[in-house]
Parts: sequence; structure tokens; C-alpha cells
Amino acid sequence: MDFVASGRARLAFDIAGADDGEPVLLVHAGVTDRRSWRRLRERLGDAWRTVAYDQRGFGETTYDAEEGHDPVDDALAVLDAAGATSAHIVAASNGGRQALELALVHPDRVRSLVLIAAAVPGGPPDDPTAFSRAVQDLWAAYEEAEAGDDLDQLNRVEAHAWLDGWESRERRVQGEDRDLFLDMNGTALRSPSAGPERGHPPMWDRVREIDVPTLVLLGDLDVVCRVASQHLAAEIRGARYEVLEGTGHLPHLEGHPRSLDAIAEFLSGVAARRREELAT
Repeated sequence: MDFVASGRARLAFDIAGADDGEPVLLVHAGVTDRRSWRRLRERLGDAWRTVAYDQRGFGETTYDAEEGHDPVDDALAVLDAAGATSAHIVAASNGGRQALELALVHPDRVRSLVLIAAAVPGGPPDDPTAFSRAVQDLWAAYEEAEAGDDLDQLNRVEAHAWLDGWESRERRVQGEDRDLFLDMNGTALRSPSAGPERGHPPMWDRVREIDVPTLVLLGDLDVVCRVASQHLAAEIRGARYEVLEGTGHLPHLEGHPRSLDAIAEFLSGVAARRREELAT
């Protein structure tokens, strides 16, 4: 593990794979940290140079809770520390928001995007009544836990929603994957605020400006993120969209086989086409 400065923050990151492998920046969800990518990194192996980091408020990154910051600047600091002028970006959930901003503001730094249940600011407001009774009940339990002071209970409810899946039974995912989620999210819940973010314009209507190869993935149990993922797939030119059967918001964390294969196949295809273009 290494650290890179970004403002007054020291961002924890690590690099795996071959020094001459194509760089892949891994941007974690808002309920995990860089450890969530362990299965994907194993699947990609030494053919790629994967770079994973902890955002402010997560994992081992340290920061000043009063400092204004831009998460895109943090991502660029990590890329620079890794010696990557550009990279493939694989991002989940709220990390997807940052990946989209990076592709819009600094398109020269992005070779391709993999967006797993990505957040897209500026879209239609959430309406829990549009979902099944099971989802509405879990939504209500989530809001009640957020309003209370019991962080352990909030962590358990978030594990049901964001790990098991909104339309899944609780504890669908067990063992070391559940333990890791509870540890990562528990650390985040107990961390001080990451501080004020310097905002970017809403991007719901801007994602059509993105012009890099894009793969959009969504677990079929992650119904609350369906509209945003479908929007990305429809608006980003040439984007591929795949719904993953029997998994939730974090398919890569639980090692869903098709999610890992889909990402590896997509990255390999993009890299091959890029090599062909550079050779002509």
C-alpha cells in the first residue's frame, strides 16, 4: 500500500499486476472500499495493472473533514501516482458518478468505462412506491435506521439492501463476503464527514457526451438502480448493457462469475481494438 497527497488528504492506494499492463483504475462504491475489488483483480491477473484506492471517508485514507475537495481531482492524483496518463475505469455505484465526471471533464484520461449500478446525479427522484412491497418495506427500514443512532443496525440494513439485493432475502450473501462488507461499510459509517465537495453540473442529460467504449452492468436484484443503468445504456453511444442474474448491487464483491467474465472480456476487447488503432 502507498499514499498520495491530494490537497490535505493522503489517499491510500495499491497497484497489482504487470508493470507494463494496461492500467485499470478501480473506483469503489459508497458502502465499500478498495478491498471490494479483490475478486476482480484475481480474475484479471497479471495481464493488467490494476490501481485501487480508498476515497475520502473510506478505508485507510486520511483527510481533513473541513477541506473542500473534488473527487475527480482525487482520482487524477491516484492516476498520476500510478504513472498512468490514461486508464480504463471500472466503477461501482457512487464511484460510477465519479467515473462519469472524470470521463466528461477529462476525457483524455479515460480509455473505457465499466459502470456497475452507477449513480447518475440529476435524474428523476427516487419513488419507493414504484417498487414491490418487499422493496418498500426495506426502504422504510433503511430510512428508520438512518434516522437512528444505531450504526450497527444501519450497517445490517445496508447489507441487506446493497449486498443481498433489494428484492432478495436477507443474508443471501454470507461468509467472508458479508463479513468484508460489514467491515468496510462499518468503517465508513464511523468515519468523519469527507468534507464539502466542489460540485459538478448534473449529468443526467450530459452522459450522451461521453465517447469512450462503455459497459453497463446491473444485478437483477438491484431494482432501485435499474432506471439509471438503463438511461446510461441508452444515452452513451455504443454502450453495452448486461443484466446479471441472481446478484445485487455489488456483483464483483460477491464474485458473481458472469460479472467478472463480462468485465474481463470487455476490457480485453477494448484493449485489442486500441492496439490495432495505434498500429495503423
